[in-house]
Amino acid sequence: MIDVTIANFEEEVVAASMTIPVLIDFWAPWCGPCKSLGPILEKVEIAYGGRFKLVKIDSDQEQQLGAAFGIRSIPTCILMMNGQPVDGFAGALPEGKVKEFLDKHLPPAEDLPPAEEAIAEPEDTSPAAVLEKLQAAVATDPADDNARFDYIRLLLQHGQVEHARAAFAPVVSKAPTVRKFETLQHWFNAIESGAAHADAAKAQAGFDAKLAANKRDFDTRYALAQLHMSQQRWVPAMDELLEILMRDKSWNGELARKTFVSILEIIEPPRVKVADGQIPPDDPTVATYRRRLSSVVLS
Repeated sequence: MIDVTIANFEEEVVAASMTIPVLIDFWAPWCGPCKSLGPILEKVEIAYGGRFKLVKIDSDQEQQLGAAFGIRSIPTCILMMNGQPVDGFAGALPEGKVKEFLDKHLPPAEDLPPAEEAIAEPEDTSPAAVLEKLQAAVATDPADDNARFDYIRLLLQHGQVEHARAAFAPVVSKAPTVRKFETLQHWFNAIESGAAHADAAKAQAGFDAKLAANKRDFDTRYALAQLHMSQQRWVPAMDELLEILMRDKSWNGELARKTFVSILEIIEPPRVKVADGQIPPDDPTVATYRRRLSSVVLS
């Protein structure tokens, strides 16, 4: 199963359907029936062993693609063959009905070419292995900002703050102009702010008391958000930043909005290409809070 956007639609859907049927699942994170149909489609894809390819399109994020297919309700599935839609269905069908739909169009299993005998060893995705790979990437190409960002982010996620500072030092001057490094600077600032409080629970209680007396004490609210950030409590941090934004979007040079966007970038799973049948990282928190930010900023 692959997540498809307008950027990779031509490659992953149109071109792919010239050699294998592609089933598109139009869905959305808030859609209840989508949550029941999704696992069924993924199970069937695995069971059919390469007879078709499953892709998912978030209809909220990819409205242009939804409009192109005339999607009026979700979930809706469209089957593509030879670059063209050939059939589809709407609603959360049970597994038997999904198979019945597919069997009308898919080639029999015996018509498929034999699978390759050699099986590649799975990639080591442990934190230590990923850190080693990213460290090597930065050493090989110090100008690779994406690799450096991922490396420093992973170091901070595992509490290796001093190693992260050392890796950040060569690019700290780029923080005002490079989005990824500004994101890391906000995180380092939060860690420093949090370290100033020997007792985090006591500090939070003090912040809460001040905010109970004055909800527009934005300095205190931002300090509380930084305390949450320093301990990687991302949702409470974003909630506090939203409280500032709802009252004053431009406060302190839009610091609340910039920090909020930084948190989204920190917690969003890395964009990786996955093999058919595997589920890519999906963080519904990111999607939810991105919508909440848009709602507040545009209101």
